[in-house]
Amino acid sequence: MDRLQAMAAFVAVAETGGFAAGARQVGVSPPTATRAVAELETRLGAKLLHRTTRSVRTTEAGARYLADCRRLLAEVAEAERQAAGVHGAPSGRVAVGASVLFGRMAVAPALRRLLGRYPGLAVDALFLDRVVNIVEEGVDVAVRIAELPDSGLQAIRVGAVRRVVCAAPDYLAAHGAPRTPADLAAHTTIDFLNLDRPGEWAFRQDGRALVARHRPRFTVNTADVAIAAAKAGEGLTRVLSYMVAEDVAAGRLVQVLEDFAPPPVPVHVLHKEPGLTSARVRAVVDGLVSDLRRSPLLL
Repeated sequence: MDRLQAMAAFVAVAETGGFAAGARQVGVSPPTATRAVAELETRLGAKLLHRTTRSVRTTEAGARYLADCRRLLAEVAEAERQAAGVHGAPSGRVAVGASVLFGRMAVAPALRRLLGRYPGLAVDALFLDRVVNIVEEGVDVAVRIAELPDSGLQAIRVGAVRRVVCAAPDYLAAHGAPRTPADLAAHTTIDFLNLDRPGEWAFRQDGRALVARHRPRFTVNTADVAIAAAKAGEGLTRVLSYMVAEDVAAGRLVQVLEDFAPPPVPVHVLHKEPGLTSARVRAVVDGLVSDLRRSPLLL
């Protein structure tokens, strides 16, 4: 195995936390990946990984070398992409993850446009309302709506969404619109659990965080059910702005308490470090970034 291949094996092992998983990622056997890392350690005269029976993790020297390997592999990959030029049309299969509703409303249309542009490309779309582990679950690209912790992943911000409170016009005509978050205690509410703590909606007033407590009459764990109940005039609900953008534009729902909205929630496209990004993954990342940044669903 040459040095670049050994570096790629080391990066894969370090990112996945195991020789077996890392070997699968780069398409070699676990003994081959083990030998590659051992050869690197011998050549460098430094221990790169702490090994246990359950997992591996980088040493201090290994963490520094990991960053250098990622940079070098990125430069090599970019050189190859530029050399391929227009003849390097992306092909192959790419796994993409996103939440269910955002996947249906924004990600799936973008992916279908990509498939129309690149005949050799194939996409496996995994839409789940939970955080998908890119490394462990074999996902190449993910779209995530959240503040992101530090990680070894490449994150590209494409926009943001807001938490909004809304209700049907008939409900507001019958019960009035809340003027402040404290007014929610006197209203019928529909709680979407994936967004806030049960019975608590976060707001911001005069630059300070504020939590408004309420007693929901209907509590659900899917946004579409909460939105349907709100459109039926059954109360106020709290969801993300993209989820009700069409209903608000059509007048089926009305937003309230907009002056008390908390800070927007960022939306990112995530993928592995550029040094391990194939042409097909790069095409999907670039296509999603371009498409989502133009989406009317995002701020």
